[in-house]
Amino acid sequence: MTAFDDLMAFTRDTVALGEIAGRMGWDQETVMPRGAAPQRGEEMAAIEAVLHARRSDPRVGDWLATAVAPDAAGAAQLREIRRSYERTVKIPADLATRLAQVTSVAQGKWAAARAAEDIAAFLPVLEEVVALKREEGAALAAGGPLYDAMLEDYEPGTSAAEIAAIFDAMRPRLVALRAAILERPDPAALSGYYPAETQLRMTHELATVFGYDLSRGRIDKAVHPFSSGSGNDVRITTRTNEDDPFNCIYSTIHETGHACYEQNIDQAYLLTALGRGVSMGVHESQSRIYENQLGRSRAFTGWLFGQMTEAYGDIGVGDAEAFYAAANRVHPGYIRTEADEVQYNLHIMLRFDLERALMAGDLQVADLEAAWNDRFLRDFGYAVDKPSNGVLQDVHWSVGLFGYFPTYALGNVYAGCLHAALRQAVPDLDTQLAAGDTAAATGWLRDNLQRHGSLYEPREIITRASGAAPTEAPLMDYLEAKFGALYGL
Repeated sequence: MTAFDDLMAFTRDTVALGEIAGRMGWDQETVMPRGAAPQRGEEMAAIEAVLHARRSDPRVGDWLATAVAPDAAGAAQLREIRRSYERTVKIPADLATRLAQVTSVAQGKWAAARAAEDIAAFLPVLEEVVALKREEGAALAAGGPLYDAMLEDYEPGTSAAEIAAIFDAMRPRLVALRAAILERPDPAALSGYYPAETQLRMTHELATVFGYDLSRGRIDKAVHPFSSGSGNDVRITTRTNEDDPFNCIYSTIHETGHACYEQNIDQAYLLTALGRGVSMGVHESQSRIYENQLGRSRAFTGWLFGQMTEAYGDIGVGDAEAFYAAANRVHPGYIRTEADEVQYNLHIMLRFDLERALMAGDLQVADLEAAWNDRFLRDFGYAVDKPSNGVLQDVHWSVGLFGYFPTYALGNVYAGCLHAALRQAVPDLDTQLAAGDTAAATGWLRDNLQRHGSLYEPREIITRASGAAPTEAPLMDYLEAKFGALYGL
């Protein structure tokens, strides 16, 4: 056995244990008994202690020092293992354990506080999470910006300054487009009653239409839709609203994009450092292109209109064109996951600025709700009415995912680049989508991006797939063309 072989064998077991920890997280958000939360916190802390010990094992450093990669894929394996090792050894084991325990408890307290509209019940544990994340950030940053160090966990190779520059370029065009749209008549919305069981049946059909392999996955309900797992066990969740079927439909398609990315990674990379999506921004590009450029396209919604009327009868709109307009309505709303394409990134910009301020110590947890509400009123023009529509709506901060939010907007930027290339590669795309056939689109994404896993760096894989370095221009051009036509601008 060479040093490379020893390292790969050790890493395989570590990755497998990480998958088990991920499955425990999925269980906690779907079927775990509510009273099990304190025990689950201890269990998560215990497995995190084992994982931290393995990821920081001195032998990993020794193997990395002498291992010789047999090929390009092997070199990428070493790159990813080295990145993880160098970050892990900077974090004290007791800090990693405390973070796992506190965030596990915080997740349950967030869900309860959200249901009760009781922000005060959540703030004390959030204070603990923020303090621990600041401590972790300081250990990782080694004197540099804390937030940049956190971004490395989700989008390696980028910085807050680079993200801010992209956001600064997008904001004026987004604001102008939104203002022009809101002066136009609002398209009719769907109406009627949509039983949860019918919605859930349709979610399985839609996930299959977009290529999700249910023999290696499953769909459950959760407070906050998410995707979990990799390789041959990739699970998604959705949620239902019996007055609004779009919530379930597009949450499902969104999470299917994430899940298909993981299912379609080359099986040769299973349970290795390459056997996962390369970054959250790239991951989000898959969920967003599935949900929006494909799932909300005029062609696909034409097919979906037929499925909806067959399932529910009268849905309040009379034809496919009205259904397309309803699926793409730009309208006031509080919830990020339900936001239209025009306003979605403005929700992300709000969170990006607030969490940077929290990590820098410029904003305290006690002042977070007021800061959120003030910023929301300034950005959207109306006041937050309750905590579940404001600072309590997202799970991310409760589980310590600081640095994650901006990757949603980066995913939109990347999706814009990929969509432009996909349109050139599949000129009859609309004809296929109008028949409910996504195979050419999802196949192109699989072959050009998904199968590679973490073989390439984030911006490199987008550049390779789209043929140009990523910028916000294709996304903004797409939004202005789509919504300009839709609203007669």
